[in-house]
Amino acid sequence: MIILSFILLIAGTILGAFGAYFLKIAGDKIKNIAGYIFCPYFYLGGFLYFLAALLNVFYLKYLPYSIVLPMTSITYLWTLLISAFLLKEKLNKWNFIGIGLIFCGILILGTMVKNY
Repeated sequence: MIILSFILLIAGTILGAFGAYFLKIAGDKIKNIAGYIFCPYFYLGGFLYFLAALLNVFYLKYLPYSIVLPMTSITYLWTLLISAFLLKEKLNKWNFIGIGLIFCGILILGTMVKNY
């Protein structure tokens, strides 16, 4: 069940990153507060965030909170990829240094899972 929990954790981080992406698209398209009612991107982004939260509840049942919460920082990797490929944002060395540091932290946490 621990392996499945980690797979769902990764899926949850991807859903959260895409939730933020669709909310950004909604924010770019909406001109006034009433626009949210008719914007499908707003609902899609909220739904993806909701799914990510449901997955979070599931894998927190099987994995320690002290490991899960820091590992959700993988969301920043997906956000970086989405911003580069879908939003055509320019990346710099600091983006990659930050992602590298996150992965170093995840590797350290991975050794803690063996002791769990």
